[in-house]
This record gives sequence, C-alpha cells and structure tokens, in this order.
Amino acid sequence: MKTREQRKLEHLHYALTLGDSKQSAGFEDVRFLHDCLSAVNPDRVDLRTRFAGLTLSSPLFIDALTGGADAVTTINKQLARVAARTGIAMAVGSQYGAVRDRSSQKSFAVVREENPDGVVFANVSALATPAEVQQAVHMLAAAAVEIHLNVAQELFMPEGDHDFAALWTNLQRLREQVTVPIIIKETGCGMAAAQIQKLQAAGFNCLNVAGAGGTSFAAIETARSGNVRRQRFANWGIPTVWSLLEARRVCSPETAILASGGIRDGWQAAKALALGAAAVGMAGNILALLEPPEGAISGSSSEANAVERTITTVEEMLADLRDIMVLTGAATIKDLQQVRLIFTGRTLEYLQNRSLEHA
Repeated sequence: MKTREQRKLEHLHYALTLGDSKQSAGFEDVRFLHDCLSAVNPDRVDLRTRFAGLTLSSPLFIDALTGGADAVTTINKQLARVAARTGIAMAVGSQYGAVRDRSSQKSFAVVREENPDGVVFANVSALATPAEVQQAVHMLAAAAVEIHLNVAQELFMPEGDHDFAALWTNLQRLREQVTVPIIIKETGCGMAAAQIQKLQAAGFNCLNVAGAGGTSFAAIETARSGNVRRQRFANWGIPTVWSLLEARRVCSPETAILASGGIRDGWQAAKALALGAAAVGMAGNILALLEPPEGAISGSSSEANAVERTITTVEEMLADLRDIMVLTGAATIKDLQQVRLIFTGRTLEYLQNRSLEHA
C-alpha cells in the first residue's frame, strides 16, 4: 500500500501530465452581448465580491491544488507568494492527512509564512470530524474551510474510502459544529440541481460547483490504477457551465455559488461570474505555470521566474475581466451577474432538454 505522501505526489504528476479533461467545461457555448451605450469608466470598475460573510478584493482565487507531502512545500510557497502579490484568496489542498497523523504539516504552514495577511481557505474531506476541521482551520488561521466532495475520486482510487453512506450525516454534523464559514466543494464532477437544493435546505449557503472540464481526479485515479475498463470514466461529470446553470435554476439569493473547473483565462472567469458565480477558482493552469517540485531549489532564479510568470498571468486575467465588464456595462460583480448571455452548441441543447424536463 502506498503512503499518503506517495499518493499526493502521484496526483501532482498526473495532474501535470494528463492536463485538462477531454470534456469541455462549456465556456465556448457562452457569448456576451456588447453594450454600445456602456456608461462604465475603466477606472470605476469594482472587482470586490462578497460571499460567506467575507469580502474579497478580487473574484479570482487559487483553488485547492496540493499539500500533504513535504516535496510539494515549494509549490505551496510559490502559490502563497502569488496570492500575496496579487491580493487574491487561496485554498490549500486536502489537509486530511495532516490533521489525522500530523504528516507534512510544513507543506501547509509555509502558506501563512509567505502570505501572513491574505485570505486562506482550509480544505478537508467531507468525512473529517468537527475537531479535525477545526485543526485544519487553526493550522492556517483560515477565513473559511472547503469541505470537498470526491465520490468519483474515492471510488476509482485504489486506496479509496467507500463509506459514502456516512457522508450526508457527517456533513450535517460539520454544519452544526464548525465555527468558520463552510464552502461545500465538488472536485471536478460538478453539481446538479437536486443535490444543490438538498445542500441548501440543510443550511449550506456557499457551494463551489467545481464542474468537469478542468483537472479530472477520475482521470487521475483511473490512470493511477491502470484499470483500462475504468478509464472510460475519465471524463465523468457535469461541465462547469451546466453546473452553474443548474445552480442558477434553484439557488436562493442567500446562497453563494463559486465556480471552478476548466477556468483558464479572464474571459472564462467573466463568463462564470455572469452565470452567477460570486468568485471563480483556478488550479490546473496555475500549477502548470509553476516549477515542478522535482529538482526545485528554494530561492533559485527558476523559482522566482515561475512566481513572476504566474503573477503576470493573474494580472492579465484581471485586466481582461475589467475590459469585459466595461464592454457589457457592468461596474460591479453583481452587475456582471445580471448581463444577458447567448448560449449555443451543446449548452443550448442542455438548456432545451432541462426545460423539457420541467415543462
């Protein structure tokens, strides 16, 4: 049986080598309508966003990537530097091992060392105990915690936990006892309306739909297992755009929706926000820009170059987002969530099918 640290390193390896899912996130099917009478001056665009009792200066954040292995401490250090320099929030990878057996805690502690004043989200399994969640939060002085749902990953992982029947009861226990805001996050398979409604009714008011189209843990685990039959599930999941539309159909105004899964540039981020997201997370594209841990030397010029390259990419994404807001007449993120959109292709077919279901 492989150790947790070996597994985390394999996840990192396959995330880099496999790249994004072959299934599209759906953003090519979404178009903006130009506002020829826009009254929004570029210097008046306000990127602040609010959710789960938090106010962020930008709607972009670095979503959960890695951790739980000493060898990836360099990557988390780089991510924290990018977050600190750009002012965006950052979620760490799963801390489940770190709170269970106190392994590789340095790979998480480095985040606060490099970004002492930033907004950081903790991250643990939906099967964690309330005490373990609180440990994860304390480890990072986190503003919120991502509770990740990863049924597909666990199902296909050779070392996976298949106690899915316990998940719902434990989620309700976490809601009652955890003292920081909870973000319920899928891990690349998306959320459908029925499950969003169930979570909302149970009192969860911040959901990251994390749809298919980006890094696929189903693909990673089926590749790790070598099971050819199960590799047919590599593209399993609901595309991110469809997940956002599912959420928009049923969410109350009190529920905040976050988006991740295949968001790779400012245009896709803007579309996700226009589809109702309060903030959008990036993971795979950020990881690809950074120096892999193998052979990385702390303080090396290559490490510094990777951080600068990533900062430039984030700043360019924010610049594109501002330009799109001007061109659609949206001065704020709330304004952008109200702009008209045109749907084509598979997403239009999806909308037509879902309308027929509710006719």
